[in-house]
Amino acid sequence: MSTLLYRLGRFAYRRRRLVITGWVLILLFAAGAAVTLMRPFAAQNTIPGTESQRSLDVLEARFPTADGAEGRIVLRAADRGTITAGPARQAVSAATAAAAVLPGVAAAEDPYGAGAVSADATTAIIALTFTEKQAEDVSAATRDAVEEIAEGARARGLTVELGGDTFVEQPAPFGVGEIAGLVVTLGVLLFVFRSLRASLVPLATALVGVVVGVLLVLAGGRFVTMDSSSLTLATMLGLAVGVDYALFIVSRHRDQVRAGVEPEESAARAVGTAGTAVVFAGATVVIALAALAVVRIPFLTVMGVAAAATVVVAVLVALTLLPALLGVLGSRVAASSIPALRRSADRADGGRGGAGDGVRGGVRASAGLRWVHAVTRSRWVVLPLGVAALALCALPALDLRLGLPKDRSDTTAVRAQDLVDAGFGPGYTGALIVVVQGPRTMVGPAAEQVAARVADLPEVASVAPPVPNAAGDTVLVKVIPATGPESSRTRDLLDDIRRARDPIAAVTGTRIDVTGSTAVDLDVAAKLASALPVYCLVVMGLAILLLTVVFRSVVVPVKAALGFLLSVLGALGAVVAVFQWGWLSGLIGLDGTGPIVSFLPVLVIGILFGLAMDYEVFLVSRMREEYTRGRPAVEALRVGYGHSAKVVTAAALIMISVFGAFVLSDNGVVKGMGFALAIGVLFDAFVVRMTLVPAVMAILDHRAWWLPRPLHRLLPHIDLEGAKLAHRLDAGPPNTADATSGSAAAMSRE
Repeated sequence: MSTLLYRLGRFAYRRRRLVITGWVLILLFAAGAAVTLMRPFAAQNTIPGTESQRSLDVLEARFPTADGAEGRIVLRAADRGTITAGPARQAVSAATAAAAVLPGVAAAEDPYGAGAVSADATTAIIALTFTEKQAEDVSAATRDAVEEIAEGARARGLTVELGGDTFVEQPAPFGVGEIAGLVVTLGVLLFVFRSLRASLVPLATALVGVVVGVLLVLAGGRFVTMDSSSLTLATMLGLAVGVDYALFIVSRHRDQVRAGVEPEESAARAVGTAGTAVVFAGATVVIALAALAVVRIPFLTVMGVAAAATVVVAVLVALTLLPALLGVLGSRVAASSIPALRRSADRADGGRGGAGDGVRGGVRASAGLRWVHAVTRSRWVVLPLGVAALALCALPALDLRLGLPKDRSDTTAVRAQDLVDAGFGPGYTGALIVVVQGPRTMVGPAAEQVAARVADLPEVASVAPPVPNAAGDTVLVKVIPATGPESSRTRDLLDDIRRARDPIAAVTGTRIDVTGSTAVDLDVAAKLASALPVYCLVVMGLAILLLTVVFRSVVVPVKAALGFLLSVLGALGAVVAVFQWGWLSGLIGLDGTGPIVSFLPVLVIGILFGLAMDYEVFLVSRMREEYTRGRPAVEALRVGYGHSAKVVTAAALIMISVFGAFVLSDNGVVKGMGFALAIGVLFDAFVVRMTLVPAVMAILDHRAWWLPRPLHRLLPHIDLEGAKLAHRLDAGPPNTADATSGSAAAMSRE
């Protein structure tokens, strides 16, 4: 592979205009596809095959009046007045009549006739049913018309907000916080390269990759159903890995140019060596995300595929567009036109010490070398302290509760829900629907028994009278919980209803299911919780298999997998402590606590697995390279660490800054996702990879590279770092034309 990538890098460098033009055309094609094919995001996630989803499908088929997207106009009287008389009632009636005749509105329910007035007579709800089946398909013109009706009611002295799935505002995938993350990323790159030109190249290529990837994801929305979280995750991950992958290649290229290698040859070498590691790293992340399909949850599979697509684009950009841009810069990539940065780079080059004892020729060793010497000397102290620290961080994960946390962003839908909760109770809009199916003579009595039994259960606010369908073979019973959808007590109530219905169903010969949006969300959370151990075993097994092939060792992969387990448990523990328990939540602008969004843990496991294996590869591969050259095991790990530490540290800081920027989002789901990934990378990169890995390998010494003899013959040889390529190219003078043509000719004969 390194030979193929060497040729690709040389081609992209020489034919830079062609390559850049090609990416411009790809960008234009992706933009055209997105504009032509994109669809609005889904408002709700479902899992086919669950009880709640099956019975929800039954409702859509047997109760056609409920077969349409729903919305609410929530109106509250001002100054503690009542909404049931006088001008306030006239305003509500006028709004109801106006909404009923709007194009795209199938029905507008009179709150006075439907009993949708709060007990204190201060709040009323006009329930809207739209002609479109899905909330995302309701036209902007219809939404705007409803907003005009709301404005008219506000002008008459009422507080009015629009709620329901139809009026949920989708968060922007890129905003001020993400721009701040880019600024921090640029600062890290300046610290690494001491050159503005070299620092802008990874940012430029990463942005191209993200834009192309996101546009393709938007175009894919025509063929699969996805929500806004898919786009957010694709943006977040594509930007982070795009910068990191470019960082590894540019760093290798710049060091080679500063060492005297001719820029074209250096770019080809960088793509052939560091690019090989980038391909493996990208493949690892893609496999981890694609493995989300094993949990058999459609919306989660879509999220994984969307994010994986942006990672694939990021790898392709790093292997083609990046060397083309390096060709545009030429030798200027190795120097800075800014005097302060140029002097800083010269000091950094002069301050690089050796890798043996940390000091050579009186020159002080790098911070990375000093750190690895300290860790390896105190390995028996560092290892238990590091494991204990991560275990302590992981303890809150024992209290992990999955669900649908309450949205606390400042939008009309959230404000409408607050008005409903204050006037009707938190469970009013999260009703549980009991669906009774069976013979016509039995469904009625069965529904009556269910209603009577459920009414006596704790946490039930009210039970509506049973409602049969036109055919008389299905009856629904609406149950209003006393607690909101995010409460664990609502989860308990759902379980209680399902236990209470079983004896009734057996006696009456009917089928009794529980559905509704709250039941669907709770079933999604339960399915994801049960899928977590399976998915974790899959990715752990994958890690051991892949790293066994790469490092030709059985000890290193097991150590890497256990380290990943520590970091992911620590990250989940931190998420529970902040988002569920409320510790330090004010520091990230979190207004309240609640359950952890149901799909977050499995996503964190998948993404952190890919990133953890990236850092493992970039750090340990250089250690193995030095070991195979004949150095003693501990010396090899110190030398390899010294070569890789600065770049791996910069890559981790970039990841943390990109993910951390999403913590500034007003959307709770996006905030939680950004926090979990940022803290997970922090734990894995700096505690596990940069500290525990050298401590463990120093303890194991040469035993870290043990591989049973039968596996030596069975496993393929993967030159991950391109060491064989580099050895061949280093055989002759690398910066002469003869050596360059000779190297190319030698590889063409392979």
